[in-house]
Amino acid sequence: MTVFLVIIVLALLAVTGWQMSKIFQLSKGPGAESSEIANDNDNRQQAKLMLWFMIFLYVGMAYSFWHWSKLYLPESASEHGNEVDTLMFISIGLIMVVQVITQALLHWFAYKYQGKKGNRALFFADNDKLEFIWTIIPVITLAGLIIYGLFTWSDIMNIGEDEDPIVIEIYAKQFSWQARYAGEDNTLGEANVRFIEGINTVGLNVNDSYADDDKITTELHLPVGKKVLFKFRSQDVLHSAYFPHFRAQMNVVPGMVTQFAFTPDITTAEMRNSDYMVDKVKTINEIRKENSEILMAEGEAPLDSYEFDYFLLCNKICGDAHYNMQMKIIVESEEEYNQWLSEQDEFAAVMESQE
Repeated sequence: MTVFLVIIVLALLAVTGWQMSKIFQLSKGPGAESSEIANDNDNRQQAKLMLWFMIFLYVGMAYSFWHWSKLYLPESASEHGNEVDTLMFISIGLIMVVQVITQALLHWFAYKYQGKKGNRALFFADNDKLEFIWTIIPVITLAGLIIYGLFTWSDIMNIGEDEDPIVIEIYAKQFSWQARYAGEDNTLGEANVRFIEGINTVGLNVNDSYADDDKITTELHLPVGKKVLFKFRSQDVLHSAYFPHFRAQMNVVPGMVTQFAFTPDITTAEMRNSDYMVDKVKTINEIRKENSEILMAEGEAPLDSYEFDYFLLCNKICGDAHYNMQMKIIVESEEEYNQWLSEQDEFAAVMESQE
């Protein structure tokens, strides 16, 4: 009720101010120049302001590119990621060229053709040549981008029968991820949320023999240079599996299975040793050191030093703890991957241990 009354009071004050401005205009008399009609002096001022705003716009744009470019993601860690980056930078380049030209013309014309007393603007109803030019150029440009994007998307989504990818299921629930690896048969067992009970947290069908050798983990390990086919399921709400360093993302929808595949081509160790990441980690640890000194002065524990890791993130706002829904990803050699996978318990063995 109080908020409603405040809104009413503010609205009445606004109406009062508007009425007072009208009374002020009427009190000037019939001979006074109306401030609502721009004169030559007003037009000159506005024209100059347009030029200054154009300069401000371009300076701000250049500064933003220079200052914030350090926040770009590092080079892609997947084979298809370079194509995605190329498509993105082509799009940005085209947008920037058009933006620079059109904004320059807009502000310059506002200055050059400023209003002057006695001048009359040239009017014509249409110009077929101009309309053809500004229609066909965007059509050709957008068609090229769309076709290029479709070919890139097709390369990512279409998996050849001879590629024999590793099959991994990513299971999402508020607010964590689990990975399920197919066993020696490279076939995932049947799963459904109706089968969830006790330690069977991802809902595997205990009567399906294909599920016996599946392995469920809370950490995602991937072999470098090997194609991985991800299948996504959600237990509760809409999530989105986001692999920023691999330039991959897929919605995880309750009641259906979505999928995509990519081939990681940079190991975790290699990314940690890249110049970009060494510099980034150094900067973050310097900030953490300063904050740790403040925390220790207040009697609290210091922050741990930061070390880079790939992470799977949720890119849909799925609830209160959405920000913390992540799973560590380790990209390693195929030998290290096989060694790690052999140490994980199979689903059948886990179920038998609980009987």
